[in-house]
Amino acid sequence: MYPFLRTFLTLRQARQMPPMGMFDTHVSQHRVLPWDADIYMELNNGRTLTLFELGRWPLAVRIGLADEVRRQKIAFAVAGVSVRYRHRLPILVKFTTYTRLLGWDDRFLYVEQSMWQGERCANHMLLRAAFKGPQGTVPPAEFLGEAGLRSNSPALPLWVTNWIEADATRPWPPARAEPTIGD
Repeated sequence: MYPFLRTFLTLRQARQMPPMGMFDTHVSQHRVLPWDADIYMELNNGRTLTLFELGRWPLAVRIGLADEVRRQKIAFAVAGVSVRYRHRLPILVKFTTYTRLLGWDDRFLYVEQSMWQGERCANHMLLRAAFKGPQGTVPPAEFLGEAGLRSNSPALPLWVTNWIEADATRPWPPARAEPTIGD
């Protein structure tokens, strides 16, 4: 089940925190709860994606995006992710999530997130999101300019542009693998 209570509490806490600059890093503390674990009693890979939201929503609140999304009647839509899972986060362990906006292109906003247990990075994610309005996708520069935030993006890091270029070579829709019967 989606962590509605954790999300609500996280958002309430974010509203009490000082505002941040658009490219500052939001840092949040979390714990792997029993319902976040898989059969190995560690953070489930799918739940990792959900818990990363507990870093993105507060970032959106603190940099002023959340209020603008509501004001402009726009929604965030995750449009792609690339995740590296490197170290296990056992049940009940505390971890820290770092979340920052990297920039945008003509279609998507790019966010970097990582989960750390002490000095060891457990997971790292690059996420792209689109702004979806009543008339369809809204270019980030248009949305941010309307919000009075910033309409020009800093240069995206090379590893991000490489990911964008590599992902553009994937076919869409993908070929459907037909089931095979017998040998």
